[in-house]
Amino acid sequence: MELTLVVLAAGKASRYGRLKQLEPVGPYGAALIDYTIHDALQAGFGRIVLVIAPGLALEFREHIERVFADRVNVDLVVQDTGAVPDGFSVPAGRQKPWGTAHAVIAAAPGLSEPCCVVNADDFYGRSSYWVLRDQLQDEPETAALVGFELRSTLSAHGGVSRGICEDDDDGFLTRLIEVRHIEERDGQVVGTEVSGRPITLRGDETASMNMWGLTPRILDALQRQFADFLEHDGSDPDAEFLLSTAVGQQVSTGVARLRVLESSEHWFGMTFAADTPTVIARIAELVAIGEYPEHLWKGLP
Repeated sequence: MELTLVVLAAGKASRYGRLKQLEPVGPYGAALIDYTIHDALQAGFGRIVLVIAPGLALEFREHIERVFADRVNVDLVVQDTGAVPDGFSVPAGRQKPWGTAHAVIAAAPGLSEPCCVVNADDFYGRSSYWVLRDQLQDEPETAALVGFELRSTLSAHGGVSRGICEDDDDGFLTRLIEVRHIEERDGQVVGTEVSGRPITLRGDETASMNMWGLTPRILDALQRQFADFLEHDGSDPDAEFLLSTAVGQQVSTGVARLRVLESSEHWFGMTFAADTPTVIARIAELVAIGEYPEHLWKGLP
């Protein structure tokens, strides 16, 4: 079974202010996606798929060729806002992508085996890919997510959105709550549920950072869910079809079982432009201690 890594890189980065997916954060202009690809290849993933926004293929292709030369084959898939099921149309004024679940649907036609899905602007750590790889190989019919401690995933520069996981005694997800605007305030971790209800969190909850092991069954169900989403929310120009919400619905309705895996890695990422200096410093530390070579391609077979 060939394992595929799908990197979601089509976001508009409205809070960041520029194309953060290719923002240089490491030596020789390496971006976070380069460390993601490097770690996945080391863990045994054989195919890389980047889901990108329309009009950016040249920038992404030039970047991959410059950083990895000819050592990595990367397939580019465009997340087209106009790609909706028959019988639906894109409402006037819709400019932003439909969301992370729609991005996965864009890549789905080329996926016949379980795959790993991650964000382009997040650093998950090398061992996270090994944990997910082992899960996909041992239980290919069982989906999974890799979770991180909530408090360690917050930004000092503004509120963030996270999927808060609840699991049973056997480690299977029972509930996934999408919480927005999460931040530490007056010694407490607070946020807002999708309904608008304020919520206070402990900080040690398991947070989904969009690192998934998805099966073909889940991908098929996403197609049906997208049609339902368009039926109910498609007229809202700002509504998003989120992967965490869609998978959470599959779990709650019994369509899917999903194992919650815990990572010992320290996640970091770039939600805001002000996060970038911290990311650059963390990458520099990892290079300095030998976790990554200065030239990433030197760490590949």
